[in-house]
Amino acid sequence: MTRLRCAILDDYFNIALNVADWPKLADRVDVTVFSHPFASEQAAAGALADFEIICAMRERTAFPRSLFEALPKLKLLLTSGMRNASIDMEAAKARGVAIGGTQYSRDPTAPLTMGLILELTRGIGRENARMHAGEPWQTFAGVEVEGLTLGVVGLGKLGSKMAGIAKAFGMNVIAWSPNLTPEKCKAAGVGYASKEDLFAKADIITIHVVLSERSRGLVGAADLARMKPTAFLVNTARGPIVDEAALLEALQQKKIAGAGIDVFSVEPLPVDHPFRKLDNLVLTPHLGYATEDGLRIHYGQMVEAIDAWTKGSDLPRKLA
Repeated sequence: MTRLRCAILDDYFNIALNVADWPKLADRVDVTVFSHPFASEQAAAGALADFEIICAMRERTAFPRSLFEALPKLKLLLTSGMRNASIDMEAAKARGVAIGGTQYSRDPTAPLTMGLILELTRGIGRENARMHAGEPWQTFAGVEVEGLTLGVVGLGKLGSKMAGIAKAFGMNVIAWSPNLTPEKCKAAGVGYASKEDLFAKADIITIHVVLSERSRGLVGAADLARMKPTAFLVNTARGPIVDEAALLEALQQKKIAGAGIDVFSVEPLPVDHPFRKLDNLVLTPHLGYATEDGLRIHYGQMVEAIDAWTKGSDLPRKLA
């Protein structure tokens, strides 16, 4: 049997080989790990040209039609999660590349969202850094979240989970999305608002919609302009959902109190990006999904999929 080559991409934690049973495939598959992002699509094409199997980590490495065309040996592409907006599915189908995904047992993004809210309102990380730096005592007077209004953009599985966490903290919750109805809000125990009212009334706004052509740029300059000067924006969904240039301007001019951002239009966030210079912006490097528990599931299911595919069976979790 001809041995196959498998590339694991963007394993920036160097954890992939330690949390799944890759030796199970050792009789037929050689595995290579890439820990750092490719500098360009051309670099990716050159590095991956000889691989029949690729395991992608979320949208870290994009797979447009041009990359598929540059990888004639590629037969199986697996991605963490059950959707990946950076994969050209039509191009994959045209090239005969099978696409599979992985599932979550839980979604850790909502607790991270609450953590960003607490950092924005209570300055935990900021004051921790000051204490370790030898500063004598506190300088930041926090804001109590109890009684504040949380505006949830997108009341799907994750948005509903976030609403439940917020209510446990004593927050009032309102929600909006393009297809959301008052009836669904009532069933979830939250208030319904129009987009305009949500951005005008909420003390904190958190985004939980899927990135698509419809949601790209969904939160723009006009929406940010409606926010209270004391309000905060949190985005743990996808960077392009928010107009980053408009957000940068709003933060630089102190039109809103601050923001907590875990996702960016370009990832990793460039080291010279102006976001990094703002003191009213809490930045995290796309931590939402990144837990050892979750990665163990992702890589374990990738091994399961490769094992099935190399034995001629259907993929356990095939993407359309």
